[in-house]
Amino acid sequence: MYSEIAANKRKSIIVMLLFIIVIAALVALVGIYFGRSLTIFYGGLIGAAIYTVITYFAGARMSLAVNGAREIQKSDNPRLWRIVENLSITDGIPMPRVFIMDDPSPNAFATGRDPKHAAVCATSGILEIMNDTELEGVFAHELGHVKNYDIRVSMIAFALTAAISLIADIILHMAFFRNDNNNNNGGPLLLVAGLIAAIVAPIIAAIIQSAVSRQREYLADATGALTTRYPEGLASALEKIATYGRPMQKQNTATAHLFFANPLKGSGITKLFSTHPPIEERIARLRGMTNHA
Repeated sequence: MYSEIAANKRKSIIVMLLFIIVIAALVALVGIYFGRSLTIFYGGLIGAAIYTVITYFAGARMSLAVNGAREIQKSDNPRLWRIVENLSITDGIPMPRVFIMDDPSPNAFATGRDPKHAAVCATSGILEIMNDTELEGVFAHELGHVKNYDIRVSMIAFALTAAISLIADIILHMAFFRNDNNNNNGGPLLLVAGLIAAIVAPIIAAIIQSAVSRQREYLADATGALTTRYPEGLASALEKIATYGRPMQKQNTATAHLFFANPLKGSGITKLFSTHPPIEERIARLRGMTNHA
């Protein structure tokens, strides 16, 4: 378990460095176009480093905001609050902030940069269909992500996905604008580079999101089952997800990897890059833990 946590910390550093390199390369395209490649390259490198720091401290707030999550106190939902509080005590980690999303899709997620700055969120749908034992299983899984530092990697991956796509889009629009005005001979070059970046960026984003691998989900399932000492609770929750699950009303591919279950529509390309293991396999592994107990 401790080796997995250390590996996730190293992965966070690798993802941050990858972000700086990719952003600097994209910005270098603009530098080539304007004939000031070194100046703009170094500026982009510094800007990427600054944005990485901002993301590290504000990424959780961003992921909660884009999903429309609202923070609650104990009086707002004593049931959910009590479950999270008890599990936090069991895991020996600080009580995270608690949020609720108004969405009928049964789901949940955790975010933050470390256990001291974590947040967990439940949809209104999961609160309606899960009994207490099942809900404990779900949030033991989410707190497993907190305990294992998966939330740090997830948070950075979320910001990376949004930033890379945004910068590629800016380059593409700049290329078209400058090329239309014929103000620079580098216009066609930047146009081609922008087109390539626009095509490659979503692939890079998908690879970055896959940094939160399917194995992380299996590990969080195992961690949650160890916390509750009752794997069947989480297995039952997953069965309900399989039966009653539906795509989220507010689709957001950049934060899909954060959720307990895949919140997106099951298209072929989504399944190809999915960071969520098949629910059936997760249930089988949990039931296997019960049989070997």
